Amino acid sequence: MKIVKKIAAFCLAAAVFVLAGCSMLNEEQVKLQDIGFTVVSEEKQPGELKTIIEEKKGSPFQLTYNDGEYLYIVIGYGEQPEGGYSIAVNDLYLTEDNIYVNTTLLGPDSAENKGVKVPSYPYIVLKMDYLDKPVVFE
Repeated sequence: MKIVKKIAAFCLAAAVFVLAGCSMLNEEQVKLQDIGFTVVSEEKQPGELKTIIEEKKGSPFQLTYNDGEYLYIVIGYGEQPEGGYSIAVNDLYLTEDNIYVNTTLLGPDSAENKGVKVPSYPYIVLKMDYLDKPVVFE
């Protein structure tokens, strides 16, 4: 009987520990504030960043780049069969420990791309003030 009580006590302690860990995880993700950003056109991207994007654009990618003053968050969706895609920024916010970003690839308007289909490589570059925090891509 004593062993059963010890096992029950251990299981209860383990459950409390796991639940406490889960609540700590949720606290880390508490949104402190939205982050302001600018979408950067290709012409205004730093040269080194343009080179990195060019190397990666054929496949989906996510990266960050900083120049000490600004943080650039880049999300690429790889090769698409045609042009006309756009990217929506659903969320960009700060938590105590991280920066969270969420985007969605929006398909082209079917009337927009009648005729020749040329592959495209949609990506977005978000520019914000530099913060020394890891970026979590959702």
